[in-house]
Amino acid sequence: MSNTPHLGPAPQRLTVDADQVRQLVAEQFPQWAGLPVRPVANGGWDNWTFHLGTRMSVRLPSAAEYALAVDKEHRWLPGLAPRLPLPIPTPLAKGGPGAGYPYPWSVYPWLDGEPASADSIADPVRFALDLAGFLAALQSVDTTDGPRPGKHNWFRGGTLRTYEGEARRALTALDGHVDVELAREIWQGACDARWDGVDSWFHGDVAQGNLLLIGGKLAAVIDFGTCGVGDPACDLAIAWTLLTADGRQAFRERLSVDEATWARGRGWALWKTLVTCAHALGDADAQAANALRVLGEILSDHTAGAAATAKP
Repeated sequence: MSNTPHLGPAPQRLTVDADQVRQLVAEQFPQWAGLPVRPVANGGWDNWTFHLGTRMSVRLPSAAEYALAVDKEHRWLPGLAPRLPLPIPTPLAKGGPGAGYPYPWSVYPWLDGEPASADSIADPVRFALDLAGFLAALQSVDTTDGPRPGKHNWFRGGTLRTYEGEARRALTALDGHVDVELAREIWQGACDARWDGVDSWFHGDVAQGNLLLIGGKLAAVIDFGTCGVGDPACDLAIAWTLLTADGRQAFRERLSVDEATWARGRGWALWKTLVTCAHALGDADAQAANALRVLGEILSDHTAGAAATAKP
């Protein structure tokens, strides 16, 4: 759901309107042809999302690169869902090209909730523990034949070195604006931190827009387009992008994260934040301010951790 940085040139997104969706549904799923269709507010970047009636949604990839995830979601999400402690999207039907739209698309049940934000979380530590519990359950699912990192998920679950060029370019652009020497130190440490090679399932984009709250509590996790099996460190980035300091500590303890995995998770958060900061350089909007805030969290957390380790 979130507009996250990707490797390489930006995908060429197409637009989809409600009339197209009505036509697609009527042609391919006539049993739902009479249901109203309307756009979902803040419906995401990788997919265009529309309400279908009151209890379903239609999800249409916005570019060819994002369409690679459709078959994966239909194969794996129905099997993952009963093994997880919170609701996730489970597809009801898969559509194909038509009405001028060129990619496969999906119909899902509607999951209630509002996207998480720091201000809307009732208890930051409880939220962190609930999220960690969800990820622990996901990591425990059998990985046999699961999708390895690749183009379908922008190489989430693979090595951070895939993003070396992007990170270095962002650091160059930010020189003189932030502490790039400390950021380079954190990045290098993350790239050098060894993974034990034991595959586990990961979500791939644990971001606030994909975490739904009801009454301030975590109620569902959505948008598994970047999921796969590999190194789960990519799912730790949320520790710096959304969680409080106390929540971050509880999150790490609940997941029993070792130093190397924590360093790689920090690296995933740093890569995303550096690219966002570089793109927003000179802007004064909320996104730019938030990216700088997150970067400050990453730098100060690393410094505090290093100081604690250095104590006799």
